[in-house]
Amino acid sequence: MSTFAAFRTLAPQSPCGVLESPKAALLRKDFHGSNLNLTVSKNASHRISCGAKSRSPKKGASVVAAVASASEMVKEKLQTKSDLLITREEGLVLYEDMVLGRAFEDMCAQMYYRGKMFGFVHLYNGQEAVSTGFIKALKAHDFVCSTYRDHVHALSKGVSARAVMSELFGKTTGCCRGQGGSMHMFSKEHGVLGGFAFIGEGIPVAVGAAFTSKYKKEVMKDDKSDGVTVAFFGDGTCNNGQFFECLNMAALWKLPIIFVVENNLWAIGMSHLRATSDPEIWKKGPAFGMPGIHVDGMDVLKVREVALEAIARARRGDGPTLVECETYRFRGHSLADPDELRNPAEKTHYAARDPIVALKKYLIENNLANESDLKTIEKKIDDIVEESVEFADASPHPERNQLLENVFADPKGFGIGPDGRYRCEDPYFTKGTAQV
Repeated sequence: MSTFAAFRTLAPQSPCGVLESPKAALLRKDFHGSNLNLTVSKNASHRISCGAKSRSPKKGASVVAAVASASEMVKEKLQTKSDLLITREEGLVLYEDMVLGRAFEDMCAQMYYRGKMFGFVHLYNGQEAVSTGFIKALKAHDFVCSTYRDHVHALSKGVSARAVMSELFGKTTGCCRGQGGSMHMFSKEHGVLGGFAFIGEGIPVAVGAAFTSKYKKEVMKDDKSDGVTVAFFGDGTCNNGQFFECLNMAALWKLPIIFVVENNLWAIGMSHLRATSDPEIWKKGPAFGMPGIHVDGMDVLKVREVALEAIARARRGDGPTLVECETYRFRGHSLADPDELRNPAEKTHYAARDPIVALKKYLIENNLANESDLKTIEKKIDDIVEESVEFADASPHPERNQLLENVFADPKGFGIGPDGRYRCEDPYFTKGTAQV
């Protein structure tokens, strides 16, 4: 059986009678139903572009694109050694991580509606293959920069369910001591550089981390500093100036970074197809001299294959890669979103391509696991998530004198005054006395 057969059974037929991705089917029609000029490769498991023209690899092949010089892009094919891309151990790790992400987010929804969480909470259901496929291919000292949809990125990078749930509860035992909340997960220990509430805000931070790794290795001659940074962001970010500026800088300095676009087709209620002049984001990479790759973000094995190549390329000093992962969120933009704008047929289509169900099918059909193995993992994860809620609920809230710690740079006089209010008497900071 083909490696990816289990993941392509639901792909629609294109006019030329070949399999195509759901987004490609959408791209073929504008909003009046007229056909657009789009050619879909017959056998592509993912698409890669290294210049003005794109090409598709043969089925079963993986592709590494490298910048040979400022004026030439060289493509190298690396044949896979086997139709089986993962071992049993690797498959179970991937499955456990994806199940953890799903179960954790489902529990977050329950806790939010019970009043245990406040503010905006953006869940990751449906996109687990992207986080797992990339982050589980990283080393412990590598960096991850996230978005406001950051819970699962933190979990994949090793932050405990206890620490993430406690942060969502606003408790001192959270990874940011309860001060970050849903959109600002951070863990120095695990290389999680934060979630960011504003779109595009995390990309410059990720580029800075990648620059640090390169500077330590090449200027300070620290051979141990071979860190790679992965910057996650959505399709809505890709029309933002910071996206283009950072791609330019990363390519100019050949920084060890992978730009991962989690294209879930919707920026809140704005369809991706109505918001950009070229909906195929991966094609923007070559404009800056870096490879651009499109991959099925509902297939963790395809994502992992692309991730391993891009990470290896960055680690050996060949520069950045732009990867567009076509995925889908199974819930509304946030838990405050009734999700009434998306077409029910579209939601049903993607729900049938659930990445966890697809991986489960692959593991069983290839004799890498049985139902009992996977049920054991699911029970383990249920226990972890339940315990994280109990732990978070029992943990203390921050003390009042902690609330503004690590928010400002502690200017002179900043703190709690005799009247018990926060105050700052540094005239250069506030031009007077400020009370909060």
